[in-house]
Amino acid sequence: MTTMVWAFVALVAGAGAGTYIGKKIQQKQVEVEFGSVEQEKERRRAEADQEAEQIKSQAQQVLAEAEQKRSEAQAALDDAESTRTRTTELESQAKEALRLIEESAQTKYAERLKEAEIEIQRKTLERQDALEKEEKRRLEAVMQSEARLVKKEELLDKRSESLDAKENEIKTVEANIRKAVKSTKKRIKQSEEMLEEAQHRLEEVSGMSAEDAKNMLIESMTNDAKLEAARIARQIEDDATAEAEKRAKMILGVAMQRFAGDYVVERCVRTINLPSDEVNGRIIGPEGRNIRSIEAATGVDLIVDDTPETVVISAFDPIRREVAAQTLKRLIADGRIHPGRIEETVAKVKQEIDERIHEAGDQAFFELGIQNVDPEVITMIGRLKYRTSYGQNIWRHCIEAGWLCGIMAAELGLDVKLARRVGLLHDIGKAMDHEQDGSHALIGADFLKKHGESALVVNAVAAHHAEVEPESIYAHLAMAADALSGARPGARREILETYIKRLEDIEKISLSFEGVEKCYAIQAGREIRVLVEPSIINDEQASVISRDIARRIEQELTYPGRIKVCVIRETRAVETAR
Repeated sequence: MTTMVWAFVALVAGAGAGTYIGKKIQQKQVEVEFGSVEQEKERRRAEADQEAEQIKSQAQQVLAEAEQKRSEAQAALDDAESTRTRTTELESQAKEALRLIEESAQTKYAERLKEAEIEIQRKTLERQDALEKEEKRRLEAVMQSEARLVKKEELLDKRSESLDAKENEIKTVEANIRKAVKSTKKRIKQSEEMLEEAQHRLEEVSGMSAEDAKNMLIESMTNDAKLEAARIARQIEDDATAEAEKRAKMILGVAMQRFAGDYVVERCVRTINLPSDEVNGRIIGPEGRNIRSIEAATGVDLIVDDTPETVVISAFDPIRREVAAQTLKRLIADGRIHPGRIEETVAKVKQEIDERIHEAGDQAFFELGIQNVDPEVITMIGRLKYRTSYGQNIWRHCIEAGWLCGIMAAELGLDVKLARRVGLLHDIGKAMDHEQDGSHALIGADFLKKHGESALVVNAVAAHHAEVEPESIYAHLAMAADALSGARPGARREILETYIKRLEDIEKISLSFEGVEKCYAIQAGREIRVLVEPSIINDEQASVISRDIARRIEQELTYPGRIKVCVIRETRAVETAR
């Protein structure tokens, strides 16, 4: 590289010298032509000096550029040398890594091979142990079988000896039986002769023939057989009733197990619609704080992830469900949902619900004109506004029963206000039956007794489902009013068309039997009264018809509770006196 630079410099210098010589020649020519050699010489010298300076300056620039090129070339050579060195190092590192990888692979292969050999040996040993155990088990089974066979052979030998002994005994017994038969035949013959003689003497003494005595005996035996058959039938009926109750309880248990889930979902759940999924997230809150606060404050369970834009409130207590529903509605409308706001809203809603409950109780007693009632009793009647039975609101049902009891009491000349009081309070136990054990009638009676109600009212409430003995006519009025209010078409969960169709089907089945003159479905289809023609149907056939109608209804219809079939057969003799 340096040689090339110096050659370039020499080339530039030679070019400058050639130019200088040419100019000198021109100078000589000018001096000859113009005759002023000195003057021209000076001028040419100045020009030559100036051009020499320019050439010198250009040569210096060329040298500077050449030096720069040399520096760049040297840097390039250094970079190339560095790259070659790095490449050499990388090649050595790659070779070393490849060698290490090969050594590691060989080591792992050897280890895996050794592990596989060990595993094969282990499985082989396990298989050998299993085969040895299986062989040992089979050998033990064969030995046990041989032992059993030996025992069976011994037992068979003993049985054979026993059979031989029994055969000898049987032969001896047969011989004795033959002798006894001969002796018995002889005695029977003697007995028959004595019986004939005694019969003749009995006929002579009693004045009655053998045929008459036989008929008398048959009649006596027939009467005894009828009495025994009636007793057995009654026993069978009692046993069947007990078994039916047992099986009915089992069937009810299975039915409750199968349908309790649907009932609970229908009766213990309330749904609140949300305007958007954003509200859903706000109800849950950061890390679930808001939803936990609502559940803790109201005592319900909230389900927010099953259905989009929907919150499901789940609780057995209807008042808690109402409090939770009103709280959610207000929080959604307000938009501020946080634990502090939740507690404040729940407290306000609970206070309002308590006021509504008390107002509902006051309204019920005011409608019926009942006074002098304990405030706790008023509150419990108000709680019934949030309680339903078969789709019927119990608060409204109690008011209806109070009016019905009053109307019936007025017709019978009884105390109307007392009757209304009994009718209104008869289902008060349903306001607390989910909190206490026992039937609602007995729970309500105990509650009324503690809060100063009279013994007459307490007994009427306790007896309206016949769980205790009624002590007054007011208890019967409560039963009748309860049945009337609950059985009224449309009062409970039954469509009117379905109700009418069920009554028509009951009457149609009853009229399909021969000898049936008329039939009437009464008590909301809970009883069917069948009138039969006495000239065609006797008393025994009436019992058969009632049983057959009940069986047909059981097989062909679906109905709640029980249906009583009453067959009426009567004979009327009418004469006119003139």
